[in-house]
Amino acid sequence: MGERRDSNLGPYPIERCTHNKPKLVPLKLRVEALTNQEEVELRSKIEALGLEVTKVPSKSTKNLDESQLNISVHFNRQLEIARELDKLSAKLDDVDEMISSAMNADPQVQSLLSGTADVWMPVITATAEERRNFTAALGDDATEEKGKTSI
Repeated sequence: MGERRDSNLGPYPIERCTHNKPKLVPLKLRVEALTNQEEVELRSKIEALGLEVTKVPSKSTKNLDESQLNISVHFNRQLEIARELDKLSAKLDDVDEMISSAMNADPQVQSLLSGTADVWMPVITATAEERRNFTAALGDDATEEKGKTSI
């Protein structure tokens, strides 16, 4: 270490910054020169910072990358589902338009749909769980019919 003279600070040592020593060291030396006191606390903080800067990333960074990848995959899957729902919604709009057109064009279609609404309306408005129950009920009815005809 050499000495350098600054008109405002007086003599202070020049310390070469290495990989392990942050560039804050020369500033600490200036503070020490101004106060004529050794800054032990400041020195320890700078050294701790130097160690922190040179640390190798831990395995948790790898885990974080994997988590981010999983989130990205999940998000992309949600986008795919949203696109499919948009397509299905557009198809339903088309079907609704066709039914409305048919009902307006032919009073018999309107009469037929109105007369059978108690059959098809519950199926259309059902949740997925209710639809599964309809399917199960239809399977039970088919089994009963086979039993009656075989007697």
